[in-house]
Amino acid sequence: MKTIRQARDAFLQQEDINFLLTNRVPRIALTRFMGWFSKIRNPLVRDLSIGAWRLFTELDLSEAKKTRFDSMHDCFTRELKEGARTVDADPAVLSSPCDAIVGACGAVAGIEVFQAKGFPYSAAELFGDAQAVEPFRDGSFVTLRLTSSMYHRFHAPQDCTVEEVRYLWGDTWNVNPIALKRVERLFCRNERAVLKAKLATGEPIALVPVAAILVASMRLHCLDVLLHVRYRGPERMRVNAAYRKGQEMGWFEHGSTIIVFVPKGFALAEGIESGTRIRMGQALLRRL
Repeated sequence: MKTIRQARDAFLQQEDINFLLTNRVPRIALTRFMGWFSKIRNPLVRDLSIGAWRLFTELDLSEAKKTRFDSMHDCFTRELKEGARTVDADPAVLSSPCDAIVGACGAVAGIEVFQAKGFPYSAAELFGDAQAVEPFRDGSFVTLRLTSSMYHRFHAPQDCTVEEVRYLWGDTWNVNPIALKRVERLFCRNERAVLKAKLATGEPIALVPVAAILVASMRLHCLDVLLHVRYRGPERMRVNAAYRKGQEMGWFEHGSTIIVFVPKGFALAEGIESGTRIRMGQALLRRL
């Protein structure tokens, strides 16, 4: 006899139903509502919300620093216990900035990359700036998808300095594999930030956090504003924020995606391929 969880998974794995429930809805309105609802500090609302979240995901709070949360949002953005993640100390390694499932990854073909097989997009469109993507021409990229139950904070993959943040307004399509196979140039349509940085060794690197339905909100420690669907401040923000490898850079307020770009001279670390589950701090890319 099927358990409730098995029946739920079988239902949601039907692609047409999944796509309908997570995309053919008023995405931005639902995202704004969730931003408000998740911050309600009421014990009953909190407990019912986290209970429902557990029913639909593999939520594991055993590594969380807190044992009690003020709200569902507080749980989404939870910190981990000290020592819960180990950061690869090899200076030739760029570590994963987050817990994730690896999506499309590999070589950048000129400035073209893939969100899924047969679905290419231009990195210039993703960056919103053809000149900004030139340092990564023929380089490498890795797409990192955070599911809703994962740890949602992201960290510096190597000693680096963030020099600019560009925030691009957009939609809030779901970023799960089903949507990536159906919506062309999805990452270029969604709300996103482009973090341009320079490694301590001089090479450029870019991290592109992409928002999604229920999660068009990002907190970056290098900025004093919250980036979200209603933000209408400057698109380009010059910063000068130095980070040590593994240091926290910010967080999503649910699960979403980070796309990492590096120039020629780097390659995927051993074992990194589409479908790989990776934790923050593990080897992601390696200097050749």
